[in-house]
Amino acid sequence: MNERLYNLDYLRGLAASGIMLFHYMSKTFGEFNAESFMGRVGLYGVSVFYVLSGLTLFYVYHDKMKPALHDVGDFFIKRVFRIMPLLWLATIASVFCFNGGIFEWKKLFLNLTGIFGFVAWDQGIAVGVWSIGNELVFYVFFPIFVLLSKRSRALFAVFVIAVFAIYCFYAFYMVIDELPFKAKGQQYNYVNPLNQLFLFLSGYLIGLILRPIMIKPIINTIILIAGLLIFVLYPVHGDRIHLVADFPRLILTAACIMVCIGFYKLRFHLPGIVDRALKLLGEASYSVYLLHMIVFQLTGFIFEYIRTHFFHVPEFVRFFSSIILTFVLSYFVYQYFEKYFIKLGKKVSASLISK
Repeated sequence: MNERLYNLDYLRGLAASGIMLFHYMSKTFGEFNAESFMGRVGLYGVSVFYVLSGLTLFYVYHDKMKPALHDVGDFFIKRVFRIMPLLWLATIASVFCFNGGIFEWKKLFLNLTGIFGFVAWDQGIAVGVWSIGNELVFYVFFPIFVLLSKRSRALFAVFVIAVFAIYCFYAFYMVIDELPFKAKGQQYNYVNPLNQLFLFLSGYLIGLILRPIMIKPIINTIILIAGLLIFVLYPVHGDRIHLVADFPRLILTAACIMVCIGFYKLRFHLPGIVDRALKLLGEASYSVYLLHMIVFQLTGFIFEYIRTHFFHVPEFVRFFSSIILTFVLSYFVYQYFEKYFIKLGKKVSASLISK
């Protein structure tokens, strides 16, 4: 069994925390523009997730996955048990927290089955769940990545070029730079899984190309720092749509990929408690990502009740309380909910595959 890449957990946890802070700060202090660091994290934190997902799945499955029913079946069973239970929990909780228990049967069915990711990718019920729908679509492509990269490098190269061409098509033609991010049709096109597939594929390519290559720590540090500097300093102004359209989309994507390479190949270890905290945060990042806005909504109800019946509480108290509660809740959900279904998925897969 491959050793867990804990440095990727560092980055995964930081990305999830960045997205959480972006949402909390946007709700508390107002919207961010394209110049701001948080405005960029709010969009490209998800992009980092996709790259890390492709890289992690390459690391776990590439060598052992064969084009056989039992291998592909094992992959999908484990993915379903990893993704769907928390998706169900977040979806049901969101129905009651955000919609007062009111829902459309069709929309609920699409969300609980994950089919929304394929046919209605902008109709997720929980906040940010569109990215999970995208992820489910990516899983369908993953065995194709493995098959082509093992059987025909030429066909795989053509496939990579085609996926990148689609990525460019969305960046330059489908996501319209002249319209704001919240304009009609913009988010529908942006969250289309075909617009995000290259990010997932780029993670797979990082593993495929760089796994056998030893990069000197100094070179890798330069790659990491350069990626961070490009991400922070590349001049983009105005509405956040400018971050995901035209050439900035390609440049900031390259910056994210460089950061992921840096964390993948540097293999540094932070001291003591920081190392343990970031590892745990990375492992619980799925809970942080899916549950943070539910927590924020619940703290809103609580603090509004306190303000109405007792005394005024500043908004920043809700902000910091939500952060703490999100981390605490995510820890327990990961330890006693996610882990249970991860183990159950392994048992179910082993039982079905052995028959």
